[in-house]
Amino acid sequence: MDRRVLGKGDWRLEVSAEGLGCMGMSEFYGSIDEPEAIATIQRALELGVDLIDTADMYGSGANEELVGRAIAGRRDDVVLATKFGNVRGAQGEFLGIRGDAAYVHEACDASLRRLGTDHIDLYYQHRVDPGVPIEETVGAMAELVGEGKVLRLGLSEAAPETIRRAHVVHPITALQTEYSLFTRDPERNGVLETVRELGIGFVAYSPLGRGFLTGRIINPEELSENDSRRSGRFPRFVGENFRRNMGLVEHVKAIAAEKGVEPGQLALAWVLAQGDDIVPIPGTKRRTYLEQNATATEIQLTDEELARLDEAAPVGATAGDRYADMSRVNI
Repeated sequence: MDRRVLGKGDWRLEVSAEGLGCMGMSEFYGSIDEPEAIATIQRALELGVDLIDTADMYGSGANEELVGRAIAGRRDDVVLATKFGNVRGAQGEFLGIRGDAAYVHEACDASLRRLGTDHIDLYYQHRVDPGVPIEETVGAMAELVGEGKVLRLGLSEAAPETIRRAHVVHPITALQTEYSLFTRDPERNGVLETVRELGIGFVAYSPLGRGFLTGRIINPEELSENDSRRSGRFPRFVGENFRRNMGLVEHVKAIAAEKGVEPGQLALAWVLAQGDDIVPIPGTKRRTYLEQNATATEIQLTDEELARLDEAAPVGATAGDRYADMSRVNI
């Protein structure tokens, strides 16, 4: 697995060119198979995929516990990333976003316990708290660095001005947001331009468009009843939006077939081709798809192929918002 660098100077972080998103192993995307999920994380490490991404809200803490079990005895082989800020109750209900200093410390200590480690390599604020100045939040995160509990800081779904203000308080190593052929918003909302100006790495979550770009989802009704993609939470999977977006996927599938690769592999290769400062973290809960995704790092796209993909999936082509309530993101 090739390596890439997030951030610069003393706060740079070397990681695998592709990471592993673990969210779906515990929640949101249908059935859960923890033994297979643990085997998938361990297989990722065998393949050289060392950036393992989780968050305290995934499964209301269960995902961090699962990751902790999977990496037990192999902590030095892992670049461990987790997030805080989305607060959930005892029954899994969403209680809002918190970025106050006291909560930052509380959340970090809880994550360390669940992960079974004494430090987090990359600690993200999962969502920006609109009621708390970013300076307070990042100031508390910097205190965690001083205590040795956290090694590098990150933000997720933050707007350009917020990123700039945060970076003044303490260098930000990585900005995580959704980015794919399906979601090219960072190219037009200033986020990608801002992080590159500041020397901040870019971590792309949902690089497969929440599975859309794999070509395996033909009808959302065929997904499990407990799959959040059926719930209306993601408008791109609903009604006319879904039908229109399938047209985009068909173009990607055609180009992939010509190249002799899977549509998902082509989509990941496109993200990787957008710059050496970008690291996609496709999520999967099965070894089969992990191995398929990892192979995408070996795919080289020609200028002609990149141009065809740009034509097939231009900025703004996808129908529907990323989330039903877009007011919660990019603050």
